[in-house]
Order: sequence, then structure tokens, then C-alpha cells
Amino acid sequence: MDSTRALPGSTRALPASTRALATEAVHAGRDDLARQGLHAAPIDLSTTYPSYDSRGEAARIDAFATTGAEPEGPPVYGRLGNPTVARFETALARLEGTESAVAFASGMAALTAVLLVRASTGLRHVVAVRPLYGCSDHLLTAGLLGSEVTWTDPAGITDALRPDTGLVMVESPANPTLAELDLRAVVHACGSVPLLADNTFATPVLQRPVEQGARLVLHSATKYLGGHGDVMAGVVACDEELAGQLRQVRFATGGVLHPLAGYLLLRGLATLPVRVRAASANAAELAGRLAADPRVTRVHYPRIGGAMIAFEVAGDPHEVIAGVRLVTPAVSLGSVDTLIQHPASISHRIVDADDRRTAGVSDRLLRLSVGLEDVEDLWADLDNALGRVGVPPGARELGRVSAP
Repeated sequence: MDSTRALPGSTRALPASTRALATEAVHAGRDDLARQGLHAAPIDLSTTYPSYDSRGEAARIDAFATTGAEPEGPPVYGRLGNPTVARFETALARLEGTESAVAFASGMAALTAVLLVRASTGLRHVVAVRPLYGCSDHLLTAGLLGSEVTWTDPAGITDALRPDTGLVMVESPANPTLAELDLRAVVHACGSVPLLADNTFATPVLQRPVEQGARLVLHSATKYLGGHGDVMAGVVACDEELAGQLRQVRFATGGVLHPLAGYLLLRGLATLPVRVRAASANAAELAGRLAADPRVTRVHYPRIGGAMIAFEVAGDPHEVIAGVRLVTPAVSLGSVDTLIQHPASISHRIVDADDRRTAGVSDRLLRLSVGLEDVEDLWADLDNALGRVGVPPGARELGRVSAP
């Protein structure tokens, strides 16, 4: 796909890498459309493609089996790749600043593929820092893929490494506490072991982990990349060598992304910077109001900003969940509408209770994914829901914002 664009009135081309993020979000993955006489990206729903050159097709499949590189020429079969999904992958790689990206049917399918790639070379040991998304935690802890995990804090990463360590995994800001890590320091501690950074909460709008040394960037694309609560997907942005290995796993295991989902994600990326910045402004305002509220004992809001807030209430958090009317009480995040959930009951229920609490996921913690509604309407709804909690004696002086 062409990575340059002609400047008006000039034959000189401007490399795509020099574009601003907002420009890339709108144009990446779509560079060839005008030359084809198209404005919107097409949706290719084919599962298979005709070919009268079976010798050439065999050669392309052999090449894929060797390197995992996307077959040159016309598509072969939907499990090998899809043109619509490829557009999304190209765009996301541009936004994250990587050579490639590989999309999957869900974020967990994407993480599974990474673990299988590392295990295929005998590197089954993973070093990880809590908290992570609850199902990521479970996948590692349960050893469902034959992997073994050592949980540590950032200061203990180097000492936790072993000869068979194939991956270090972190999430920053973390789900659900919004704890932040110094990714450069983590990369230094990893040595030659690749770092996988889950960037779902921040998105490339707020940080690009590869610029800080991470080799793989994971997204639950279901969240901000899609942005409208109507698509489920995962994606890994990385160098082409790892991307080829991930494509081979995707082909073998079948965790492919549906073309319609690829189309919705490409469309979602176009508004990603606008959505993230607008929702972040709402979240920053709400974080300040929650911190000043005596019914709230602690507010966690990242230094880099973002649209996620975690807060602990003085009373029963389940009463807050039951009391919202405009805000939707639901798992997931990153949609245009505001969602609230109780991590200890839902997203992190699968994590051992002691491990949850050690990672800062208290039983009074609520996670708020702030959307694009008017901030005054959102506050009115939260204020009403918090009214069900009450104010225990001495709670007023506890309310504060922390940037973990």
C-alpha cells in the first residue's frame, strides 16, 4: 500500500511517518482509495478467492508457511488474510509507530497468539506485573497454554528473569486501578526479553509504548479503537518478524477477525483522537469533583490523563451501581457512552481475592469509563447515585486524587 501522499501543486511526496496523529487516524489504511475511485473503504466479505494459477498459489502458501508474511497478489482464503482487515492493521501500525499489526477476533485471542508464539521457541516463562485485565491475569496464572508466570513488581523484573523467559507483560495505565509504570525503566529491566505493553486504556493518542522500547503493543480493540460498543476484536502492533509468527498462529488456530469488524475498527480509528481527547476532558473534570466529594475516599486518575477513572467509595459500591440512570452499569469500556462497573464482582472476579487486593483492587473500587455526554449530566447522575451511599463520620478528609 502506498505510504506517501502528493503535496498540492507539487510532485514531491510527504512520507506518512511525518503526518500528525490526527491526520494518520483519518488517512492511514485508506491511501489507495482515491486512485481506485473510492471514498469509503470497501468491505470484502469473501471467505475464499478464485485462482486459476494453482502453482503460483502453492508458492505463495509456501512463502507464508516459511515467514508468515502476507501473501503477495490476490487473496487466497479468509483465514490467511482479508483486505478489509488488512486496512485496519495498516492504520493501527501507523498510529502505534510499528512496522506491522495483526488483528484477532478478541483481545484474549491476540494475547493467546503472543503466548503461543513465545512458547513455540521453548520460552514458556512469563514475567508479569499486576494489575492486569482480569482475564489476562487468569490466562497466565492458570497456565492454560502451558505457560508459567512469575508475578512481581517493577523493581523485581530483572531478578525474575530466567533462561526460558520469553516475555515480560505489563499494562499501563493498568486495569482497573489505573496504576502507571515507567515503561522505559521496565524495558531496561527486561534486558533482551521482549516487553508486551497493554495499551488499551491509553491508546496511541496518549502514549506509544514502542517509542519507549516495548516490542509488542496489545489492544483490546473492542474498547477505544472501535469506540462504539459494537465490535469485538484484538490487535498486536509489533515488528514484522513477530507479526509473521502471529499470522501463522492466527492461521493455525482460526482466531481471525471478521471483515465487518475490520471495517468498523478502521472507521473507529478516524475519530479516535477526537473521542479520546473529549472523553478525557470530561474524565478530568469528574475526577476533580469526585475527589472533593466526602462520599468518595480515593480517586485514581492517570498522570497522562485519559477517559478512565477508578474511585473508592466510603459506603457500599453496589448501591452506586444500582443508583445510576444515565451512566450504564456494564462491563467493558471505551465507548461513546459512560459505563461503570465493580471490578471485584465482574472484570476481576476471576482473579484470586487476595491477589486482587494486593494489586490494589479493593472491594470498594469502582471503575468509570467516561464517554462523550455533557459533563454536567454525568455529574448529576453520579451525584444522585452517590447519595445512596451516605457519608460515614470522618470521611470528608479522606477524599483525594492519586496518580498511581
